[in-house]
Amino acid sequence: MTVQHNPLLTPWTAPFGLAPFAVITDAHFAPAFGVALANHMAEIEAIAGNPQPPTFANTIEALELAGADLKKVGSVFWNLAGADSNDARQQIEREMAPRMAAHGNAITSNAALFKRVDDLFGKRTSLSLNAEQLRVLERTHLGFVRSGAKLAAAQKVRMGEIKQRLAALGTQFSQNVLADEKAYELPLATDADRAGLSPSLIAAAAEAAKTRGSKASHVVTLSRSLIEPFLIASTRRDLRETAFNAWIKRGANGGATDNRGIVKEILALRTERAQLLGYKTFADYKLDDTMAKTPAHVRDLLETVWAPAKQQAGRERDRLQQLAVTDGANIKIEPWDWRHYAERVRAADYGIDEAEIKQYLPLDRMIAAAFATAQRLFGLTFREVTDVALYHPDARAFEVTGRDGKHVGVFIGDYFHRPSKRSGAWMSAFRSQEKLAGDISPIIVNVCNFAKPAAGAPALLSMDDARTLFHEFGHGLHGLMSNVTYASLSGTSVARDFVELPSQLYEHWLGTREVLTEFARHHETGAPMPAELIEKLRSARTFNQGFATVEFLASAIVDIDFHADAAAADSDPMARQAATLNRIGMPREIVMRHATPHFSHVFSGDGYSAGYYSYLWSEVLDADAFAAFEETGDVFDPATAERLAKFVYSAGGVRAEDEAYQAFRGRAPKVEGLLRKRGLVG
Repeated sequence: MTVQHNPLLTPWTAPFGLAPFAVITDAHFAPAFGVALANHMAEIEAIAGNPQPPTFANTIEALELAGADLKKVGSVFWNLAGADSNDARQQIEREMAPRMAAHGNAITSNAALFKRVDDLFGKRTSLSLNAEQLRVLERTHLGFVRSGAKLAAAQKVRMGEIKQRLAALGTQFSQNVLADEKAYELPLATDADRAGLSPSLIAAAAEAAKTRGSKASHVVTLSRSLIEPFLIASTRRDLRETAFNAWIKRGANGGATDNRGIVKEILALRTERAQLLGYKTFADYKLDDTMAKTPAHVRDLLETVWAPAKQQAGRERDRLQQLAVTDGANIKIEPWDWRHYAERVRAADYGIDEAEIKQYLPLDRMIAAAFATAQRLFGLTFREVTDVALYHPDARAFEVTGRDGKHVGVFIGDYFHRPSKRSGAWMSAFRSQEKLAGDISPIIVNVCNFAKPAAGAPALLSMDDARTLFHEFGHGLHGLMSNVTYASLSGTSVARDFVELPSQLYEHWLGTREVLTEFARHHETGAPMPAELIEKLRSARTFNQGFATVEFLASAIVDIDFHADAAAADSDPMARQAATLNRIGMPREIVMRHATPHFSHVFSGDGYSAGYYSYLWSEVLDADAFAAFEETGDVFDPATAERLAKFVYSAGGVRAEDEAYQAFRGRAPKVEGLLRKRGLVG
């Protein structure tokens, strides 16, 4: 196959510069990667071998511009590998992950190239660089150093081997979790099996069976947007237990998809990688380039919240147990009971019925709410475009324009669960914003896993689903609103414990009276959500937060324990997990939100390794940041929104994260807002 006939490598002429999805086949990827990798390496060699003295333009900007073909090919492939995988794509992924790691290592271990970067870094204060140029130089130099550019030759070789092996292991971990999720279904064959389920949930179970080609008429899958509603609503305790145990055993079922051995090898390799670079533990290495800086600071935050969260969870458990006794159920609350009885307590204590709430949260209305919030805050307008080819029929595209009517970017929403999609929800980019290579506008995608309704029926979201939509859209805005020159600083290119600020902050607007009153409308009648129901939701905002905080913190504490102790690399990870949970006194009735064998945040790649705490760290920021709006008396206050856009959503990584936050807020964040938000203080 020639370059001229490979649509991944030819100029893209689709509207907005979208990839030519309609003509791309799986057979195009491997040849395209081969050409793109070779082209990129030739560009790297030309930069490293440039006979002219290093300048910011011929070295740093040249590096920024290099690899355009690889960006194009990779953006399409890696997005499809997560959102719409198949056997062929998984095989390519297994082949390409270590190959890409080797390619990256070859660049950062290139001595001649690093010498040019290092020379510029050494005289950076005399180069007359603007603030963004200085930042990109500093970040480029740091990236080389943290990748091993200063290591001896033999150490560089070993570092390359470690990176390649970690890439292969992370890919296998992710594919194993997906395989377990695809393989499992709980048939609901009779009316008795479906006892307690709402009509919309029964319809979703029927659609899941149809999508999978199941022999059963209705099934529960391990998609969070299906299994959690089932665990809440089902009155069949035996089926709740069966489904729950399948959910928490992903990646730990023995056989070819078992991840426990993979986790042990990953931990050992990460420790070795960190120690090659002079760090005691992987957590010391990973956190050195974050806002938290050290494992001690992470532990301080987690322990500050753990004690009140555990106490609150204990009070919540006692209330659930009281209801079970009142029911005449001779049981002790177990993990598969918690969601069911919690929902019943919420109904009893707050008059809230999840099935009723869903009637007012159809997907299209919540998408409109997210868009309208962005319009009020930042002046953005979203117009759906239907005359473009996308990678899957479920995906939808929207052109985004600014206050001046000019094109800002393209937003793609891919909302429904399917067996080819990995679990969870995420934001990614098919193209990132930059100005160095021209006025490049972003193409951003949000991927979710909401239960798909039957044909012609609306998708009804739970409040948690709606929060997920707003959360990922907050990430999306971080990519869409980016206004920087250099791609390496664009959008979400910020510290891991800052990247969740734009997403978690955006969730706050969903719960406001202004948004719920306008957009929460009954899917059949169009009637607005009653004011009394809105008030009930607002009064119940901290309900069950002991449980939610404990299940999250348990995962975060296990993560930091794994990575902040070099000896942990030599121990059985499941024994280590058990020891940590025993040490912190994990309540018997609650399990980790993500147990180790399916903890994809941490083990399918390096993204959140030693960094799952980031959600809580960012929550300190988001609670404090939203308070800035509340203090004005207007949750859409224009002046506050303008500062937020300037210093957070559009700024990418052009300044240090603590400086960015203080520029917005005028001071450092305070942890008290988080504790109040979660109802853990009076």
